[in-house]
Amino acid sequence: MKTVSILVPESSVMQAIAGSKYLFSIANRFLAESGKPPLFHVQLAGATREVKLDDGAFTITADVLIEEVEKTDLVIIPPLFGQMEEAVALNQKLAPWINEQYQKGAEVASLCLGAFLLASTGLLEGKKCSTHWGYIGQFRQMYPEVEVVDGSIITEENRLYSSGGANSYWNLLLHILEKHTHREIAVTAAKFFAIDIDRNSQSAFVIFQGQKSHKDAEVLKAQEYIEQNLSAKTGVDELAGRVAVGRRSFERRFKTATGNTVLEYIQRVKIESAKRYLENSRSTVNEVMMEVGYSDTKAFRTIFRKITGLTPVEYRNKYYKASS
Repeated sequence: MKTVSILVPESSVMQAIAGSKYLFSIANRFLAESGKPPLFHVQLAGATREVKLDDGAFTITADVLIEEVEKTDLVIIPPLFGQMEEAVALNQKLAPWINEQYQKGAEVASLCLGAFLLASTGLLEGKKCSTHWGYIGQFRQMYPEVEVVDGSIITEENRLYSSGGANSYWNLLLHILEKHTHREIAVTAAKFFAIDIDRNSQSAFVIFQGQKSHKDAEVLKAQEYIEQNLSAKTGVDELAGRVAVGRRSFERRFKTATGNTVLEYIQRVKIESAKRYLENSRSTVNEVMMEVGYSDTKAFRTIFRKITGLTPVEYRNKYYKASS
């Protein structure tokens, strides 16, 4: 019997806590139906017996206090909610316990924004991690020693797991379930919960907003020019000249400020605009391509797929709905 300890942090997402408990509990039922004994002992673990969520709208009662847990096999950290710095600070009493259980041999899985709490333990230093695409910039600022994997749904390294944004946590839970049981049980669970079991990227859901919380005025000026001149074929030399900064210094400052090279930033801004056209207009793919400054169909398709995980046609089919 494996003990699964689902943490109940303050300022966390109730649905992920309930969903995690439901998945492993129902996996026991599937095992029983296939003639096997139940495998998981599932418990909610908290620093206090009762934890209030959503400004007191909901209360979750922990099955055990963390100090009562001598050893567990799997720790699940649900997504945090609200301001990440505040949410992490509220739950720092959980960090030493997470670390202790990991040192005793437990696996640790963070769901979505639970990665912020996991990173605060220091266990992710020098390792890879996934989190919600909308918080990657903030995560990198808070934990620069952790390698965030853009677009990834699941990251696994040395008994540490993490998942991408929002409902992607279901894919991580299924991945862990399959590791501890077998493919048939994971597939059965995926069908029961209506989850695409093999989805491995959140790239198609990303909304690129750029990184503008820095204070580099010249880089901000260059970013604004890129965004206001989508159809232009803008190069690094031209941008460096416009902000009166030497090319090498400009490239270094741009990467430091935004997390992207100049070319990556230009591509992502153009593709983000192309996505909006494909979602909301009747323009053909070639017309959209020209609108955002591409003339080579193959190059546009390749870059679009690299960033979104889909071809332009696949993206349109997924997100565009003509008004009736």
